[in-house]
Amino acid sequence: MKDNKKELFESMPVGKALLTMAIPTIVSQLITMIYNLADTMFIGMTDDPYKVAAASAVGTLYFVLNSLSNLFGVGGGSLVSRLLGQKQEEKAKRVSVFSFYGSFAVAAVYATVCAVFTEPIARLLGASDNTVGYATSYMFWVVVIGAIPATLSMTMSHLLRSAGYSKEAGAGLAIGGISNILLDPLFMFVLLPRGNEVTGAAIATLLSNVITLIYFLITYYRLRGRSVLSLHPKCIRLEKRLVGEIFSTGLPSSLTSLLANVAAILKHNLTSGYGDIELAAYGIVIKIDMLPLNVGMGLCQGMMPLVAYNYAAKNYDRMRKITRTAQISAMTMAAICIVLFEIFAPQIIWLFIRDDATIAYGQVFLRIACLATPFMISNFQKIYSLQAMGKGKESLILGVCRQGLFAIPTILILNHFVGLYGILAAQVVSDGCTFILSTLIYRSVYNKLQQEIKG
Repeated sequence: MKDNKKELFESMPVGKALLTMAIPTIVSQLITMIYNLADTMFIGMTDDPYKVAAASAVGTLYFVLNSLSNLFGVGGGSLVSRLLGQKQEEKAKRVSVFSFYGSFAVAAVYATVCAVFTEPIARLLGASDNTVGYATSYMFWVVVIGAIPATLSMTMSHLLRSAGYSKEAGAGLAIGGISNILLDPLFMFVLLPRGNEVTGAAIATLLSNVITLIYFLITYYRLRGRSVLSLHPKCIRLEKRLVGEIFSTGLPSSLTSLLANVAAILKHNLTSGYGDIELAAYGIVIKIDMLPLNVGMGLCQGMMPLVAYNYAAKNYDRMRKITRTAQISAMTMAAICIVLFEIFAPQIIWLFIRDDATIAYGQVFLRIACLATPFMISNFQKIYSLQAMGKGKESLILGVCRQGLFAIPTILILNHFVGLYGILAAQVVSDGCTFILSTLIYRSVYNKLQQEIKG
């Protein structure tokens, strides 16, 4: 590992190290969020709630790709950072190669399943007779054709970050986001005939992911010999113990993300039962509420390699300072966003669509949804910290409880007793409960580390 990367992990002031790792990630997350918003905004310019509802309904399938990338990106990335902390660079190299090709394989399987069951899956996600045509078109380009480039891009960004190359990881995702923003109007309003705006947005997303993947492949090539990152097939063989460590961290992360998508699919399905306009409003609000969450996730992803490295090096004091600094920064951002969303909710929804009925629902949805943000970010930070330490069992318990024990039952219960607005309120309740559990588990793990130091 290069000396400047060693300084970043071991001796650079905590605030500076966190900024060095987190800022590129946050910027790339925000640009990614902007292009997600751009898709919704450009489709909303048609003033057709059915098109917005269709993109929202199948949008959760795209986020499943994030779950797949977590299996090898988070699992492999966490292990790479820990191996670097233990000065085992050759093993870290083999882990990076195995993670790349493993990610390729699972993305290919997922794309095949979606290709075979396109319409049934779209219907399951809440697509109606009014929206199923738009939904299947979006699904074909973004998921069936685009699964491999999207998943590989996200996995490679995790691996780059795990080796200390946060700037390069952030730049790749930013390039993809900017490309999408530029390509959206070109395909939606210029190249394709009127009425094909959803298809145009989908093709733009596909091409932006391909551009991102090309950037990462070039970046890996340029870093050859200077980092532990590699794509050489001869290094793909990995001892069983290391494969087990990848899955012990990556599987909980992937499962947690998949359960979150199940909860999102359930929300979409239940919301669609109230009408396409309600679903369109819900889809817009979920995109808007990604702003504070993406900042928090950027901090988590920037923090994770630092935590993993210092945990492996047994520098627990530095590790704690990193997590505490990230927590304070994220909570400040969440508080600012809640105030803005509560005050300017109607104006914010108006930016995406001019339909009065959609705005009426959207402003109430946004004011409810944003209240969950501080809990969500705090929970993510604790889960990411546990994953960085290789604490697969603890992170799995939190992930399964957050969605399986708290979120999904709460959605069903509040929908039954409260109705439409209960679906939005379920996030606040479930993440509030998870916050209590995550705090207890994280404190237990950290107390054991303290006892290890004293012993």
